[in-house]
Amino acid sequence: MNRYIALQKTIEQGSFTKAAEILGYTQSSVSQMIASLENELGIKLLTRSRAGVKLTLEGAELYPFIERGIISYRSIIEKSNEIKGLETGIIRVGTISSITCHWMPTLIKGFQKKYPNVQFLFHQGDYTLIPEWIRTGAIDFGFITPHAAADLNVIPIKNGEMLAVLPENHRLAKRERVPLEELTKEPFILLEEGRYSEPLEAFKSIGLKPDIKYTIHDDYAIMTMVEAGLGVSMLAELVLRRISFNIKCLPTDPPVYRTLGVAYKDKESLPIASKYFIKYLKENKDILP
Repeated sequence: MNRYIALQKTIEQGSFTKAAEILGYTQSSVSQMIASLENELGIKLLTRSRAGVKLTLEGAELYPFIERGIISYRSIIEKSNEIKGLETGIIRVGTISSITCHWMPTLIKGFQKKYPNVQFLFHQGDYTLIPEWIRTGAIDFGFITPHAAADLNVIPIKNGEMLAVLPENHRLAKRERVPLEELTKEPFILLEEGRYSEPLEAFKSIGLKPDIKYTIHDDYAIMTMVEAGLGVSMLAELVLRRISFNIKCLPTDPPVYRTLGVAYKDKESLPIASKYFIKYLKENKDILP
């Protein structure tokens, strides 16, 4: 499978050299492996140009089958590790930015004291991408709200409050709570979260609609824009900790909460490392901020 994995990394990186660096091979070794694979299949898989390396038309048609083969191969390796016991393994997890910053460092540190040889591979996404990655097998599990994927198994982990985010000198900044109705009178900067949005659902539940001027996929970019006076927003309290922006973060009226959980497709098909991590997460959720 090394040749297929070399092909995958080359496509991901758009470069033989970068793929070789990641895999620990020489550039010529990666080129030879892919040339050998092309000879075996009788198909030209890649073309080179100044823009980098990309799939040929024939290669693009074949590549989805190659990806599925790599996923199956990794499942075989992980199942063999399960049979032997958890000595090594790779945990492929989908996260959102607030989880990556505020939950994962604590969880990984504690988990690796027990299982030091387990590796983590993060895929940062949203409430649309993470469920799709779970369905296709690109990741083992991911952190989402249960409302985002009714077809997946979701274990609720923690509830957190959503806060109104305002410029520091905003007319509402001295309120104890910010009425949602008042937020609809301001330019609203929406965090792009995929198919489900806690702020939009909160507005909708009381018959309101925000005046969305910007939609952005990054919490910190939103804070920067709010600080510049371009609008107001609503973000998770978790991501608003330990920030240095000149903004004001206040609870809303009515309060808005989000539930985060860990989602997976089928418990029995989870690799052993992921099973152990989810168990560790459930046992230690009370220490999470």
